Amino acid sequence: MSNNNQLNGGQMIIDYLIREKVPYIFGICGHGNIGLIDAMYERSDDIKTISVHHESVSGFMADVYYRVSGQPTATFTSCGPGSANMPISLGNAFLDSVPFMAITGNVPTDQFNRGAFQELYRHYQADFPSTVQAYCKRVYQPTRGEQVPLMVRQAWKTMVTGRPGPVVLDVPFDIFKEAAGEETPRPEEWSANISSRCGADPEGVVKAVDMLLAAERPVIVVGQGVRYGGAGEELLALAERLQIPVAASASGLGAIPTDHPLSLGLVQRGGTYQANHSCRQADVLMALGVRFDDRTASSWIPGFSFTIPPTRLIHVDIDPEEIGRNYPVTLGLMADVRTFLRQIHGELDRRGHPSDPTETSRKWLAEIDTFRAKWDAFVAPGMTDESTPINPQRAAVEIDKALPEDAVLVSDIGVHHNWLLQFCTPKRPDSLIGSMGFGPMGFGVAGVLGAKLAAPDRPAVSVCGDGAFFMHANVLGTAVEYDIPVVWVVWNNYAYGSIRGLQRGYLESRELATDFHHPNTGEPYNPDFAAMARSAGVAGVSIDRPGDLGDAIQAGIDSGKPYLIDANIDGDLNPPGAGVWELPGLGVNKPAIGERYVPKQ
Repeated sequence: MSNNNQLNGGQMIIDYLIREKVPYIFGICGHGNIGLIDAMYERSDDIKTISVHHESVSGFMADVYYRVSGQPTATFTSCGPGSANMPISLGNAFLDSVPFMAITGNVPTDQFNRGAFQELYRHYQADFPSTVQAYCKRVYQPTRGEQVPLMVRQAWKTMVTGRPGPVVLDVPFDIFKEAAGEETPRPEEWSANISSRCGADPEGVVKAVDMLLAAERPVIVVGQGVRYGGAGEELLALAERLQIPVAASASGLGAIPTDHPLSLGLVQRGGTYQANHSCRQADVLMALGVRFDDRTASSWIPGFSFTIPPTRLIHVDIDPEEIGRNYPVTLGLMADVRTFLRQIHGELDRRGHPSDPTETSRKWLAEIDTFRAKWDAFVAPGMTDESTPINPQRAAVEIDKALPEDAVLVSDIGVHHNWLLQFCTPKRPDSLIGSMGFGPMGFGVAGVLGAKLAAPDRPAVSVCGDGAFFMHANVLGTAVEYDIPVVWVVWNNYAYGSIRGLQRGYLESRELATDFHHPNTGEPYNPDFAAMARSAGVAGVSIDRPGDLGDAIQAGIDSGKPYLIDANIDGDLNPPGAGVWELPGLGVNKPAIGERYVPKQ
C-alpha cells in the first residue's frame, strides 16, 4: 500500500477488478507495467494471473472466457510492441461484441514527447490510444493518479453497457505508483445496477406480432445478440408457439438446439439448402441481433440468402447502427432481443393467441421438409467416406459425434471453420464458438484456454488449422505451466486452405504463397505437430483415418491433461453451400446446391 492510506493507481485498478469479481488477468510483463504487476502480486489470493507467451493470446483467452462464462476479465501488456500486439484480439472482440478490459502500460508522464524507449511520439505524445481507437469501444488514458478511480469505473461501464465490447485503459508508468485515492469506486453504485435490456417501442411490438401472424412463409434469423443476450429460451418458446422455423448466422448457431425440428441451421454463402432456400422465399423475416454481413447475406446478391424486398424485414438490434445498414426495413426496432421476445410473448398472451399449428404453418413446414431432405441427400456421401487423407466433411461429423453434449468447441479461422459450421450440431449457445467478424488466426488456438478456465468441468476442444497453430504454438507452454487440460485438433491440410480455395475458384488455379512444400522433394511439408507437442510436455498423436478421430478426441478429454491431435485432412475439397460469395472484379461463385430464387411477379 502507498503512504497515507492512499491506494496507488495500480492498486486501485486491481482492487476495482476484484470488486467486479474478475477471477483472472491474462498478459505479459514489461518494464512499463511492473507497477501494475506489483499490485497484482499483493492481491494474488484474490485474482489469478496467467502469464502467456504472446500478447494476442491474452486477448483471445479473455474473449472466450467471457463467451463461456458471461464474466468479463482483463489483460495486461507493456508499452510499445507489447501493447501493439493487442489490436488483433481487441478487433476480434470489438466486432463480435465481447467485453474485456485491456490495461496497457505507457511511458512515464514526465517523459511524454521526449522519444523515450518505446514511446509512440512522432504525431502525439504517448500516442498508443490512436493505435487502438478503431479496435475498441473507447480508450481511457489517466495522466494523474487522481484520475484513475474515475477512468477505471467509466471504462468498465462503457465496456458492459449497450452493445458490449472491449475497452483500453492506457496507463503511464508513474501512474501505477502515484497516489490515486483512499477508496475504490463501488461497482454496485456505478455499473452493477445499470440495465441495458431496453424494450422495443410498444407500438412496434404490436406491428411485429401483426406481421408474424399474417405471414404465410415466416422465418426467424438469429445472430449473436440472441446467443450472448441469453434469449435462447424465449426464442425457442416463440418458434414453437407460432411454428416459425429458425435460421442462424454463423454467430447465431446454437441459439436453439441445431437438431430441433424448427432449426434450419446455417444461412450464408456456405449455408444449408433448407436455411438459404427458406430465408430467400420468406414473406416475413424477423432478424434478431443479426448484422447481415457479406457471408451471411451471400454478398447481398438477392435470391441466394435473402430477397429483401419483396421479403418484409423486421430487424431488432440493441445497436441502431446495424438496423437498415444493408437492407431496407419494414419495421426496425432498437431493443435487447431477450426483452423484445418477452414483449412478443406478452402481446400474444394479451390476444389469447392459441399455440396450435395452423394450416398455413403446416404447409410451410412441410415444404421446408423437402428442402431438408434434398440437402441430406446431397451431403450423404461425405458422411461415410473412409478415404485417407480424411474427407473434411467426415472429419467435422466425427468431431461432432465425439464431443459430449456439454463440451465447448472453439474453432479457429480457416476452411475447417466452414466445415464445422455446416456439419456440427451445437445444442446450446456456447457449444460452438468462433470468430465471426474480424477473423484472426489464433483465436481458437488460444481461446480454448480461456474456455477451459471459464468452465473447468466441461471438455474444451479447439479445432484449428495447421497455419494458425504454427503461428501460436506457444500456447502449449501456457497449458503446461498452468495445467489447463484442453484438446487441440490440428486440421492439417498443408496449406492456408481457404485462400488456396479462392485462388482455385477465382484465379484459374494460379496458386502462390498458400501451401507448404519441402524445398527438396516438393512434398507437402509441415512440422510434426504431435512431436512438437510432446517436446513441450503435451501428449501428441497423429492420425490419418476418419475412424480414429473420434477415439483420439475421447482419449484427449479423458486424459485430463493438455492433448494435441495432428489430423491429416484432405485439402482439395471445399465446403458446399446453397449461397454464393462475390469477390468484386473476380466474379461470383456458383451455389453447390440449388439455384438463385427469383420471386414470382
